Amino acid sequence: MARAAVSTSLASATGLRFAVAIGLLTVSLVACGSASSSTLDAGASQAVTFKTSDGVTLAGRLFGPADAQEGVVLSHMLPADQTSWYPFAQRLADDGYRVLTFDFRGYCPGGDGGCSQGTKDINAAPTDLDAAVRYLRAHGPQRIGLAGASMGGTASLLVAGTDPAGIDAVVTLSAPQVLSGLGVGLSQLAAVAAPKLFVAGLGDPSGAVNAADAMYADSPQPKDEQIVTDDSHGTDLLSGSQGEHVQELIEQWFGRYLAARPTPTG
Repeated sequence: MARAAVSTSLASATGLRFAVAIGLLTVSLVACGSASSSTLDAGASQAVTFKTSDGVTLAGRLFGPADAQEGVVLSHMLPADQTSWYPFAQRLADDGYRVLTFDFRGYCPGGDGGCSQGTKDINAAPTDLDAAVRYLRAHGPQRIGLAGASMGGTASLLVAGTDPAGIDAVVTLSAPQVLSGLGVGLSQLAAVAAPKLFVAGLGDPSGAVNAADAMYADSPQPKDEQIVTDDSHGTDLLSGSQGEHVQELIEQWFGRYLAARPTPTG
């Protein structure tokens, strides 16, 4: 299937679902990107903590206006941490969103990166993300968007399909369809009513394009898939050769589907 030099929307099913699941299970822990950290303007954000449903305390950071009506939770990839999202979190904050980054359990970069309790557990990623969503919603924004990188993207889809209050928009960067005990199958995708944007790098060796193809094909509308000409994985796409384009894709998706809807009058 031909793809444009920068990106393209793919609308046809692939029939590769079983192969994708097996292949990604094999490579998921090998090619989940490299950890990255970023200089943080601490004055523009604040450190927070919150507890998961099973009692684990997670570290996070809030960006953006406290009175924002729309919020975004950004979930990191393995083996990175929340700092990999900081520059883009500030960019979304400048757009007017209240943004929460956080460290999954067992991730403890320290300093401005925070330190979550517990032991690293891929299978607990949806539980951790659910706690982040509940925390953000309890502190203002009622319209919530999710953006997740790799592991965080898989968790975002699973949470979007089960959140009782409803998630309003989802973006995944290089999300695997199968990762350890996490799996996003037909029933899980069918449950995600929120608009879904699947982004992957054309040269990503982890099989991210195949996963994006399969999940796009099996997802209900609204949905889109964008394959960019980059070998990067997860949050590394934000700073890769197509970094600005990827960031714009996410901004446009949230601008289209997450922005507050006007209240009818009359």
